[in-house]
Amino acid sequence: MEKNNYSLPISIVIAGILIAGGIYLVSRDGAGGIVGGGSVTNVPAVTLSDHIMGNPKAQLKIVEYSDMECPYCKHFDQTMREIMQYYGASGKVAWVFRNFPLITIHENAATEAAATECAAEQGGSEAFFKFTDKIYQATAEDGSLDLSSIPALAKEAGLDGQKLKECVDSGTYKAKVQQQYKEALATGAQGTPHIVFMLGNTPILILEGNQPYSSIHGAVEQILQTEGSTNPSSSGQ
Repeated sequence: MEKNNYSLPISIVIAGILIAGGIYLVSRDGAGGIVGGGSVTNVPAVTLSDHIMGNPKAQLKIVEYSDMECPYCKHFDQTMREIMQYYGASGKVAWVFRNFPLITIHENAATEAAATECAAEQGGSEAFFKFTDKIYQATAEDGSLDLSSIPALAKEAGLDGQKLKECVDSGTYKAKVQQQYKEALATGAQGTPHIVFMLGNTPILILEGNQPYSSIHGAVEQILQTEGSTNPSSSGQ
């Protein structure tokens, strides 16, 4: 493995361990190991087929693998919306959402994941994030949601509720949801939310669990500052 040409300050590592119970640093060149154990294979590159809030060409992308029935994901969703309110206008940070339904403990998670894909079919990433917001708002703290409410929630998000229901019932996105589930496992995900920070399409930082705003904000600040100092000409475009 080549010597890393990018590293995060140890304060982030310590904060991540204390807050998340596990934080892993990946080499900048994308090859080789992770500080702290575990293993990460290829994290799929971010493409325009992903659900992206913010600039698709942002230098830093925060990829979240999430379960729509996970209470921790519900809270982290709000954290990420606050992060994007802060950084979105700069174009330097983007949020990428990928489904990771933990079907062994959340029986409706795969159906809800498919519903979010159907929302994106109607209106792209904007519709996707509006709909996921409605889903999380309607989901109880124990993660439960009445699936019969999905068409109404879609309508609240400005979508065609009946069309979305037909899309879910058709199973159109069952295979895509299953594929994203497998991809999350391949990155070393053990739970949700599973968060991967990427510069370009190179994973540099992995966090597990419901990270607070201060943790995510601090990591973003350190990454952008370090990236700017090592690559002053970088514009993120």
